[in-house]
Amino acid sequence: MWLTKLHWRILALLFLMLGLIGIPLPGLPTVPFILLSAWAGSKGWPALENWLLNHPIFGESIKQWRRYGAIPIKAKILSSLMMLLSAIIFWLTEYRLYFKIGLSLMFVAVAIWIWRRPDSTDTNES
Repeated sequence: MWLTKLHWRILALLFLMLGLIGIPLPGLPTVPFILLSAWAGSKGWPALENWLLNHPIFGESIKQWRRYGAIPIKAKILSSLMMLLSAIIFWLTEYRLYFKIGLSLMFVAVAIWIWRRPDSTDTNES
């Protein structure tokens, strides 16, 4: 029992640290790791989950994701711009062409998925 709780706490902290590192670091997403931290916290660290749900910056995004699978429009724009910037930088490197194309296609697929998710304005209609 305590080992399982410890496992979830370590996982929650790992995801939280990755999310916080992703704030200043382009290419490492913040929100998905914060969402994962809240999820892992719900399994074995309710106090951390509660702190994240009531956090002034992350809380509402976590609640919107859990209720509606929604991604705020600001996050959609920022993530799309960061993927574009990362792709441009990658294309300026010496990597092989198939890596450049593969990464670009992955970014396009992720952007399409992100923009197909509802945003907070879509969830206010119900």
